[in-house]
Amino acid sequence: QVQVEESGGGLVQPGGSLRLSCAASGTYIIITTMAWYRQAPGNQRELVALITDGVTTKYADSVKGRFTLSFDNAKKILYLEMNNLKPEDTADYYCNAAGQRLGRRFDSWGQGTQVTVSS
Repeated sequence: QVQVEESGGGLVQPGGSLRLSCAASGTYIIITTMAWYRQAPGNQRELVALITDGVTTKYADSVKGRFTLSFDNAKKILYLEMNNLKPEDTADYYCNAAGQRLGRRFDSWGQGTQVTVSS
């Protein structure tokens, strides 16, 4: 079993910053990709940013230059540093971890953490 747990959401004013954390836990897991998605009310879930093999990152155009991923491979924690937040960043943010455990692929989601950008 691979568990994923997000933390760090909250209420912030426009222009402010937040850092989200995503911890993946489980024995014998090899993570190949971790990613943040978000879903605003009435919208589909969309990719925010992902990191592959702990190195290669990809960002949605809407967050480039404002959001930054970092990955602690030893602790299996993915961080999303969000700066210059805008009201349109308001959404539930979900973490996904994918990889292998004992020769089998896994693809696990967290429960989500809410981010609200409002004055």
